Amino acid sequence: MHPFDDLAGLPHREVAGRLLADGWNVCGLGDWATVWRSPDGALVARVSPFEPAYQVFVALCRTLDGHPLLPHIEFDAPLDGGGRLTVLEFLTPAGSAEADAVVRRWEAALPGDPVTEVRREAERLDAEAARTIPFWGGLDHNPGNVLRTAAGEPKLVDLFYAAGLEIYRVLAENPAEIAEAFPSDQRRYLCDIAALARQAGPGELAALRAAADSIA
Repeated sequence: MHPFDDLAGLPHREVAGRLLADGWNVCGLGDWATVWRSPDGALVARVSPFEPAYQVFVALCRTLDGHPLLPHIEFDAPLDGGGRLTVLEFLTPAGSAEADAVVRRWEAALPGDPVTEVRREAERLDAEAARTIPFWGGLDHNPGNVLRTAAGEPKLVDLFYAAGLEIYRVLAENPAEIAEAFPSDQRRYLCDIAALARQAGPGELAALRAAADSIA
């Protein structure tokens, strides 16, 4: 049994509570997820309440398992209500020169470059996701998505995204379209994502929650 197996399928709030109780600490806040670091510093747990896209990045890492430019995924599982828990190795931001160099290698797509292998598989998964995932955003290979290990090795992360601004614009204007796009058991915590908690004003948040409740 994997040590994280008992977290699979729980609501994201309960997962966060268990991580906190076990000594994990928040070390990052993105648009979709809160990132927790393990007590020994070796791992991070990405906890998202509503996750339409991250499973594609996990699929990339597992398809190219062991690739030197992709992080090791320790654990990944869906959570109750449409969230996701992904545990992976702890990484830190790369320097700007190093990150820019990796992006240039991506754009050059030279034969034999390990970056090119990642790009080709990422493009294949992107095309597949564009056909199957509502509000798919596409590929994102900007320098901010280049991190590094403690040993200084570069890693590519978060290479795909969902069109979050569009999702929440449509939720406010036409909730029925969101109900049609996402099954009810996959959007239970639609308004709990980190970007809304960090940026939305009280009135905007109240309106979005009312729209989400109208299609619950």
